[in-house]
Amino acid sequence: MSWGIELWDQYDNVAAHTQKGIDFLERYGNFIRDRCAIESEYAGKLRRLVKSYMPKKKEEEDYQFSCQKAFRDVLTEVNDQAGQHEVVAENLTSAVTKEIVALVKDLKEERKKALQEGAKLQSSLNQQLSALDRAQKNYEKAFREAERAEDAYRKADADLNLSRADVEKQRINSSIKSHQCDDNKNEYAKQLQKANELQTCHYQTALPGVFHTLQELDDKRIKQVENFIRKGVDIERSVFPIINKCLDGIVRAADNVDPEKDSRLVIERYKSGFSPPEDVPFEDLSNMRSGSVGSDSSSNGGGSGAIHSTISLTSSGILKSESKGGTLTAMKLKKRAGIFSIFNAGKEDYSDLAPNQRRKKLQQRLDEINTRLLQETATRDGLMKMKGVYEQNRALGDPLSIEGQLTESGQRLDKLRLELHKFQGYLDEAEGRVSAQTLNTPGVRTSSTTGINGGSNGGLGLRKLMGSKGSNNALTQHGGSDESLSRSASDSSVSNPNNKPSLPGTPQPTHGSSHSPESGVGSHASHTSFPDSEVERLYANAEAEIDAEEDDTLNESEVYESELLPVLGTCRALYAFEAQSEGSIPLHEGEELLVIEVDQGDGWTRVRRNSGFEEGFVPTSYIQCTLYNTC
Repeated sequence: MSWGIELWDQYDNVAAHTQKGIDFLERYGNFIRDRCAIESEYAGKLRRLVKSYMPKKKEEEDYQFSCQKAFRDVLTEVNDQAGQHEVVAENLTSAVTKEIVALVKDLKEERKKALQEGAKLQSSLNQQLSALDRAQKNYEKAFREAERAEDAYRKADADLNLSRADVEKQRINSSIKSHQCDDNKNEYAKQLQKANELQTCHYQTALPGVFHTLQELDDKRIKQVENFIRKGVDIERSVFPIINKCLDGIVRAADNVDPEKDSRLVIERYKSGFSPPEDVPFEDLSNMRSGSVGSDSSSNGGGSGAIHSTISLTSSGILKSESKGGTLTAMKLKKRAGIFSIFNAGKEDYSDLAPNQRRKKLQQRLDEINTRLLQETATRDGLMKMKGVYEQNRALGDPLSIEGQLTESGQRLDKLRLELHKFQGYLDEAEGRVSAQTLNTPGVRTSSTTGINGGSNGGLGLRKLMGSKGSNNALTQHGGSDESLSRSASDSSVSNPNNKPSLPGTPQPTHGSSHSPESGVGSHASHTSFPDSEVERLYANAEAEIDAEEDDTLNESEVYESELLPVLGTCRALYAFEAQSEGSIPLHEGEELLVIEVDQGDGWTRVRRNSGFEEGFVPTSYIQCTLYNTC
């Protein structure tokens, strides 16, 4: 069906309809634009929501539980969904909104041209019709004048009173008017023929062409609206797979929630390692009264009849004092020591924490130090390679410019190694064992102090607690008869063993002495009064037991050291090294050696010369290792 045929007389309505269609297309474009803005705003609000609920750095420890991890995964997936909404907004803007704007512009221009053509055709037709109307009016006027002239001539010819000249004049006038009427009649016929021809061409050919153009524009507009709707759906469907993956990720996060695992994590996090308190003993007030009278009389007599007290370590390693007046359990000791705990806050070795929590904190600190050590080692290796490149081609740079950075890197490495040794010693102490490095060091004895905190090595803990007989660090006289027991928290650091040397110029770590500010009542101190004879007896027994244990440990260490270690691989010296500390051996550049102990993270590797049995430690960064069965 064609507008030119069916709507030949509805030019104005067709023009208005096409204008309304373009207005509708613009309205649809505004709808897509506003929807894109809403999608972008929604995505932005989702991202802000995720950001506000995403755990902060200080809350990361709480997000180790499976339910919190699942929530964090949900936040991540929601953030990804927000990204997909942004993709929808961007694609709708680029693929729909911009095309609609361009289409509206083209439709307006083409419609304007078609309407201009239609207006031109209508103007031509109107001009022809106007000419026809004028010709018709002229013909009608000339016809009436010709009739009047003819009537006047007939009347004059019939009037006998008029002269012949007057009659001739009327005849001539009638003839002229008749001739003018014929001319106007011919002109009218001519204009009528032209008007009919133009009108026929206008309504059958010219104007239908304009209508056809407008109809094509409207069809194009409608088809494009259909395409835009389909394209919007396709854009949304394109993100459905990713959104479904996000939803699947949320379901997987829900599946990963494990109540049992969270319960175990709660135990691991908050377990102190202490044993539950023992039963509260029955206190006989009558016996305490008689004992009190006897005590008073004994004290007045110079202390010869002091209350008999005993000190022992429970199965959990907690110090317990018993007397005739009752038992001083760990709970009471904790209450008595509570006032002094304010001096232990933030200790470097975490001795103010419960044993289990202390081990956990120390292990975390060791992991951090090892990570930093690996990074700094990689930095130093990079500097060494850069120096080698500069030495081979000085045009690239001055090798001396790297020396300062190498020195600083070496100092940082030494500092990290010292921290590693120190915190490893703290961890060994917390776990109630003596490190292998300490066992390999002749003349060095490190006794664990975890006996007081629930460690398994109760004898060593008691010895650390008591110290030596002649020192006032472990046994301090108070009023002549009252002596208190205290342990030093700073004794937990392990010295750098002689067979693991430090780089030249590296300061050696030192043990905290019993006179340090961290010793005494500050570190889990507990005070119990004992008579001199009982303390002497306890000290002698504990000293004998610990000496026997340490002798067995040292004998095992000596037997281990006497055996040759197996060869793990070979190495080649990259640089010369001068041994400046005990336990290290010198290197010559290019020398080949056998690797018998790999680097344990302290920057030293144990090697043996091919000729003879000379062994020692060399800096790991000075050699290039090739281990057996290792790629």
